[in-house]
Amino acid sequence: MPSSSESGPIRVSFRRRMMNHVVTLAAAMAVLLVLVPLTAIFAYLVYKGVGSLNWAFLTQIPKPVGEPGGGMANAIAGSALILLIASAMGVPIGIGAGIYLAEYARNRMGDLVRFTADVLNGVPSIVVGIVAYGIVVLAQGHFSALAGGFALGMMMIPTITRATEEMLLLVPRAIREAAYGLGISRWRTTLSITLRTATSGVITGVMLAFARVAGETAPLLFTAFGNQYWNWKINQPTAALSLQVFTYAISPFDEWHRQAWAGALILIVLIVIAVSALRMAASRGMLKGSS
Repeated sequence: MPSSSESGPIRVSFRRRMMNHVVTLAAAMAVLLVLVPLTAIFAYLVYKGVGSLNWAFLTQIPKPVGEPGGGMANAIAGSALILLIASAMGVPIGIGAGIYLAEYARNRMGDLVRFTADVLNGVPSIVVGIVAYGIVVLAQGHFSALAGGFALGMMMIPTITRATEEMLLLVPRAIREAAYGLGISRWRTTLSITLRTATSGVITGVMLAFARVAGETAPLLFTAFGNQYWNWKINQPTAALSLQVFTYAISPFDEWHRQAWAGALILIVLIVIAVSALRMAASRGMLKGSS
């Protein structure tokens, strides 16, 4: 029987070629439907916020009402502090729970943890803030950056857990069996081989969780509360960009409205920079590991 190379190129029916073009066009339109609103929102944010950006905005704290100038430097630093606390709490617990579900939890306990993570993914953020208020704020007796980081960390855990589990389940079973055949213990195989193979997907889950909580305001209203001054103590009320933008947006002052647009723009830019840096660091680490 002659091969395809001997009998000439394989002919594709007109119907299949048309269906291919239609599906490709539909996929391209779906991408445009997602990108156009995002681009429009970002462009409008730049248009409204770039005029209020200056060195004072990035280095000074808010001025009293009626005084021109001032900035959100304390809110930028406060957001960084709260997100650092949230990541220190949420990322290790989330990845650990994902490893447990993918590698060890083939039982009812695993089903319970999985169901709980799915439910927590759908809980409104303000409810998480109230829970953090009851657990941390009431115990401390005051608002704090620690309480804010605790609330955002709680929101990160279920997203990272489910993403880590799904990525680990995509690693072929043969890789694990090859490691077992070489005498490598199960825990070492999970950490050094399986998790390393799924690093790209796990990092994507971490970035998704980080981007979700970075702009949250409702949980911080009950926990961090806000601060008009500098604060580097985790047990004291702390400013955050999202809180500052919310406060300025509902105020009756035009100058604060302009600064609210600038603060929203800075928040988006900082999220993009943090996510991009994490992605680049993960990519370089994977390249070095493969070499």
